[in-house]
Amino acid sequence: MPVLINFKICDNAQECNGIANCPVHALTWDSKKKTILIDNSKCTSCGVCEPSCIVGAIKVAKNQKEHERLKKEIDADPRKVSDLLVDRYGAQPMHKAFLIKQDKFDKEVLSAHKLVNVAELFKPETIACLYCSIPIKELFPDSNIKYRKVELKDESLPSKYDVKTLPALLFFRDGKLLGKIEGAYPPEKASEIKALIKPLLKK
Repeated sequence: MPVLINFKICDNAQECNGIANCPVHALTWDSKKKTILIDNSKCTSCGVCEPSCIVGAIKVAKNQKEHERLKKEIDADPRKVSDLLVDRYGAQPMHKAFLIKQDKFDKEVLSAHKLVNVAELFKPETIACLYCSIPIKELFPDSNIKYRKVELKDESLPSKYDVKTLPALLFFRDGKLLGKIEGAYPPEKASEIKALIKPLLKK
């Protein structure tokens, strides 16, 4: 039976665990369409991909009846694709305006004169699915900040700011480091990271 993907809760990332774990390569990434593709002619219904998806977006039907049930559940899911188009801490960048190259760090972050400049350092292998991450607008509501995601190409920035764990948030004012928060925070720990952010915004 075919594999089904609920794209309402899938961040549709090239780093999909389902793609990485499929033993017959039935799941692939289309670089032109920027989407995950399913080739059910290759699928053996082994089910390896299903538990590999940490948000439960991938389903493997064992029979036609189950396939119809799963499809109805996906169709009835109230979440929208637009819910995925929100930048989040520890997830893949959604809007190009937030993403800068590492060589633009000094100009975009250190030289920017805002109340607080926040830089998220990450590597592709340290980002998670969107639904396992916290929206930036929830972490910085009503704050006068400039937020940028920085994809690291080498270890110069982590070394300079003594960052041991990615992703990481670095807080600056007029080029001076105010503080940092390291590691991913899932939605259930939103209150924890908010408590860490609050005093840094007041410095």
